[in-house]
Amino acid sequence: MQGNVVDLAVAVVIGAAFGAVINSLVENILMPLIAALVGAPNFDNFLLLTLGDGVEIKFGVFLTVLVNFILIAAAIYFIVIVPMKKLTEMRQARLGIEEPEEEIDPQVALLAEIRDELRNRTV
Repeated sequence: MQGNVVDLAVAVVIGAAFGAVINSLVENILMPLIAALVGAPNFDNFLLLTLGDGVEIKFGVFLTVLVNFILIAAAIYFIVIVPMKKLTEMRQARLGIEEPEEEIDPQVALLAEIRDELRNRTV
């Protein structure tokens, strides 16, 4: 149990550090590239709606946060998920491990046969 707690603590610390790296990538590299295309450093002043009594609806701020989220998700996907998937596939190929085929439900197989017969039938 003690080893698991230490592993979890290390994972949390590394995850926080990795989060800082990803945020820096998005804020310092990707968002300036988007700003160069759009002409503004962020979307905070876009779609600013002011109602009576000084109430502001800031659609642009939400848009900035949404773009940041999408960029962070894409960065994590391409930096972590894709390489891990490739490494797993290479390891399984090297060890000769094949993924087991999923068993098809008999009802699904029967319906597929009926579909194929209907396609092949000439009217």
